[in-house]
Amino acid sequence: MTAINVSSLGSSLTGSTFDWQSFVDRIIELDSAPITKLQNEQATNIDKVTSLDYVKTSLTELQTASKALNASGLFTGRTATSSVTGSTWALTAASGATSGSYAIAISQLATVSKRVGASNIGAAISTTNDVSGVTLATLPTSIAATAGTFTLNGAQVTVALTDSLQSVFAKISAATGGAVTATYDSATDKVSLNSASEIVLGSATDSSNLLSALQLFNNGTGTIASSNSIGTVNTKATLANARLSQTITAVDGSGNGTFALNGVSIAYNINTDSLNDVITRINNSAAGVTASYDTASDRMVLTNTITGDVGFGLSETAGGLLGSLGISMSTVGATTTRGKNAQFTINGGATISSTSNTLSSAVTGITGLTVQATTDGTQTITIASNTTAMRSAIQTFIEKYNSVQSFIDTQTSVSVKNGIVNASVLSNTREVENWAHVLRGKAFSAVSGLSGTISRLADLGIDFTGTGNQLLIRDSSKLDNALANNPTDVAAFFNTTSTGFAAKMDGYLTTLLDSSGTGTNGAITALVNNLTSQNVGIDRQIAQIQRQLDSEKERMTISFQAMQIAQSNAKSMMDVLKNAFSNTNNSNNN
Repeated sequence: MTAINVSSLGSSLTGSTFDWQSFVDRIIELDSAPITKLQNEQATNIDKVTSLDYVKTSLTELQTASKALNASGLFTGRTATSSVTGSTWALTAASGATSGSYAIAISQLATVSKRVGASNIGAAISTTNDVSGVTLATLPTSIAATAGTFTLNGAQVTVALTDSLQSVFAKISAATGGAVTATYDSATDKVSLNSASEIVLGSATDSSNLLSALQLFNNGTGTIASSNSIGTVNTKATLANARLSQTITAVDGSGNGTFALNGVSIAYNINTDSLNDVITRINNSAAGVTASYDTASDRMVLTNTITGDVGFGLSETAGGLLGSLGISMSTVGATTTRGKNAQFTINGGATISSTSNTLSSAVTGITGLTVQATTDGTQTITIASNTTAMRSAIQTFIEKYNSVQSFIDTQTSVSVKNGIVNASVLSNTREVENWAHVLRGKAFSAVSGLSGTISRLADLGIDFTGTGNQLLIRDSSKLDNALANNPTDVAAFFNTTSTGFAAKMDGYLTTLLDSSGTGTNGAITALVNNLTSQNVGIDRQIAQIQRQLDSEKERMTISFQAMQIAQSNAKSMMDVLKNAFSNTNNSNNN
């Protein structure tokens, strides 16, 4: 039998190198083209939303600037300036203040009333002339004594806080060889130094302040006495233990007492309250008085908190706290200095009085002007329109308006270069282009129904740059003149209700931004919502196409896998046949 060769047949069935997986991927990739197109459309919509968000921000800023032009008092605002450079007078001109110049001559400033109590209300440091029981540590002087050295006639005296005042007297005598003697007089509560010749106190090397604490100072003689009684009140101790020279008796069994200051009742308790407590209580009350304790003079001081020729109203039962403090109306040595009223003239007119240095329009008769005077003398106060604030508001509006128009121009532009058309993000969004057109019309149009000389921006020297959408102050002097000399007409142009420039601009911007004020309406929001809705629909389309592609890929994969299995089975059969024919051929050859 002729030999049969099945090799060529087997190779034709099993030798295929077809990469079906790459083939499937390529088919799916080609069929995915609609998804790519839809994704690009989504990206464009997202870019539009981003651009619209910026437009919304710019329009919001423009609306804020528009509202500022409509602010109450902007065009009736006034400034007040002084003719004196560096004047400390505080000037305030209210909206609508009467413009003009006023020469205010102040001959007298208003001052406060003050009651100064009698001095030396503190008890003496000792009831006897012997001060052996008084140490420097417990010496109740206005300033606390310190240890160290002090000098008399060139001789140093060293003292410690544990030394008694009597022992210090002995040290003075010893240091000066008996030339200087020191004594204490309980009747006057003073220390005296005596010598046959001039006494010289102190040196640059002294480290103790005892001489100052005892109020001993050089006078060029051989006799030096304390300049005041040296015992003072302890302001931190309870009133019962405050070392007051006059005992407080007008209290009940628990130590409670009261006094009235300008009709305001002030309560105290001698067993629990200190002088500091009472001072704080007075200062925090409605009495309109500031109380203080003068440690150097050992006396109380009451000062009215308001200026002007007004007195004090003090009352209490005899034996009360005010008497002990030397401040009552019946205390000998206490004095009251009445406050003065401010005296001034305006433009050389009659003298005007004021209890306050704050000269309001009620006093001056100048509507809207308030002067806080700090010095006397003459100053000319000029009230004029606040052109700085007006111009700033107008300039801000122009900047915000131009910013909106510039951005819209950029985002809606279409250009051609080398035959290639380049379209901006919002180039096909006619709504946005219309917004810019309407805004230009609002800015260009006249305000009707006005009787003044200003009815459009051009009357203020403001106009567009050619045919473009940008505003420009073309005539700065024209604007300044209108603001300074014709603020009423400027205000009418911008502020007329409903029909004024600011109202019309604000009204249109509201329709773009949000007609409800909730942030959920408005033309921009509607446009953004539409784009967002489109992208949601595109998401659904992409998902549908993707499901179809997944199904197609699965179908092709199953088909090619079946083909692979068939090829594998065919190869197996060919291997069997090949072996069978090989054996037959071998037998025939034998």
